[in-house]
Amino acid sequence: MKSIATHLAPAAIGHYSQAVLMNDILFVSGQLGIDPSTGNMAEGFEAQANLVFQHIRAILEAAGMGMSHVVKASVFLDDMNDFGQLNEIYGRQFSAPFPAREAIQVACLPKNGLVEISVIAMR
Repeated sequence: MKSIATHLAPAAIGHYSQAVLMNDILFVSGQLGIDPSTGNMAEGFEAQANLVFQHIRAILEAAGMGMSHVVKASVFLDDMNDFGQLNEIYGRQFSAPFPAREAIQVACLPKNGLVEISVIAMR
């Protein structure tokens, strides 16, 4: 097992890795819309969601992978009313065949984020 990290995504805010590579499978921890240079949460859902995907892409690249390697995404939303906007942003990140996915509304996300996404990628 190998820990994967990049300065292009926020540092872990707890006892976990940005991602862990096991054999040819990469498990990317949940990413929030935090600006890694300031540590501040971006303003608004769209800005946060775009940053989340920017972080995911950077972590994948640090592991020698890209968005086409993602096989599963887990989406956590502060408000399910943001699902339509999420779906539009998500659709620009991937091409067919799309990864498997679930989207769940949660009571609260770390740092009062509006969206958090984790992915599993495979070589």
